[in-house]
Amino acid sequence: MTKIKTRDFYYDLPERLIAQTPIKERDHSRLLVLDKSTGEISHKHFYDIIEYLSEGDCLVINDTKVLPARLFGNRKDTKALIEILLLKRIGDRQWEILVKPGKKAKIGAEIIFDENLLSGKIVDILEEGNRIIEFEYEGIFEEVLDKLGEMPLPPYIHEKLEDKDRYQTIYAKHSGSAAAPTAGLHFNDRLLGEIEKKNVDIARLTLHVGLGTFRPVKSEYIDEHKMHSEYYELNEREGDKINRARQEGHKVVAVGTTSVRTLETIADEEGRVKKSKGWTDIFIYPGYKFKVVDSLITNFHLPESTLIMLVSALAGKENIMKAYREAVEREYRFFSFGDAMFIK
Repeated sequence: MTKIKTRDFYYDLPERLIAQTPIKERDHSRLLVLDKSTGEISHKHFYDIIEYLSEGDCLVINDTKVLPARLFGNRKDTKALIEILLLKRIGDRQWEILVKPGKKAKIGAEIIFDENLLSGKIVDILEEGNRIIEFEYEGIFEEVLDKLGEMPLPPYIHEKLEDKDRYQTIYAKHSGSAAAPTAGLHFNDRLLGEIEKKNVDIARLTLHVGLGTFRPVKSEYIDEHKMHSEYYELNEREGDKINRARQEGHKVVAVGTTSVRTLETIADEEGRVKKSKGWTDIFIYPGYKFKVVDSLITNFHLPESTLIMLVSALAGKENIMKAYREAVEREYRFFSFGDAMFIK
């Protein structure tokens, strides 16, 4: 079997097409529709997505909530400025974090984020350089974070976000993500209401998106890449909606690659899902046989990323690369605050 090269998923993207800010109306972004069986492409707006959903279909959304996970503080002794990014809660008051600059965050270093609200001490340094911090605070940590934290926008976004809520989906519920499940940013209450009126089931799952989602694939061959792991949950009631759609011959439409990864992790060989929680490091690339997902709503992804590999597995690499070239030619907006694609 021929090994697949990472460079096969490269495409040229002018920097001006990387969306720096969200558009005013969530559902007014553009929508490129790709038919995975024919390769045919059409151009719509996101509010037209309802045309592609039928009664009995199941739309699967990820209700994770992005933590305002970027914090700025000062070392207690030297007053040196330190920036941290929360990655993963590992205990009651302990978190795995990224630190800038790392050399100022040795074991034992104390950081003051706010004299009255929050401080922390570095208690361990992990192999890859991430730190473990133990926080000191009064009250509820999430409320402290809401007051002091900033949204951890992706590295390719250089403009300040005016409204924190625009980096959350309108159905965000369970805090824990270091990045937004961006395909869901296009939905507003009106559109979701219209979808429900059409008797499309909406099933919720949770996958907390890690920063590994932005990590480029550095190996020459994609099967040598080590995937990051992310925490997921699906309850029985929501799983029943997905199973019912499949049993009755309707489509399972995933919103975002995070929903795809969760569903394909949980599903058995017949495509049935059940109540489940845990960590997934599933890596989906061409050659993968999908068990449960029929269609996908997604954004445009970085060249040579695991996400462009996932959509290529669903729609075919040639179809995806052709669609991306056309999106560049037509000046679609790319990445987190950009336009959307529907693979039908």
